[in-house]
Amino acid sequence: MNFKENKAIYLQIADRICDEIIFGQYAEEERIPSVREYASMVEVNSNTTMRSFDYLQSQDIIYNKRGIGYFVSSGAKKLILSLRRKRFLEEDIDWFFHQIYTLDIPMDEIEKMFSEFSKKQNSIRK
Repeated sequence: MNFKENKAIYLQIADRICDEIIFGQYAEEERIPSVREYASMVEVNSNTTMRSFDYLQSQDIIYNKRGIGYFVSSGAKKLILSLRRKRFLEEDIDWFFHQIYTLDIPMDEIEKMFSEFSKKQNSIRK
């Protein structure tokens, strides 16, 4: 996994797991890989992955069945989408609109780019 420098690695891993839940790789009430398995997948220390799992558990996105492993919580996908929408609308949208305005990007160009992006994403999911 390629990590960005502007965000803690454990949060980037948590975001990746959330993406995997959103896109159906892990269904609600389904077991997810163990801390060690996931650490190996993303090539990080198990402690970093454990921190991600603890964070997701504190957000009620996953839960631990002692001795069995971590599972996706019921309603996790809906919760993730709600939290992300809220964060985007509160923290990111002003910057996004500022960039569009400053760069004088016409709305029809944004719509075209978004349409192309959506088509690409849909073809990747299939």
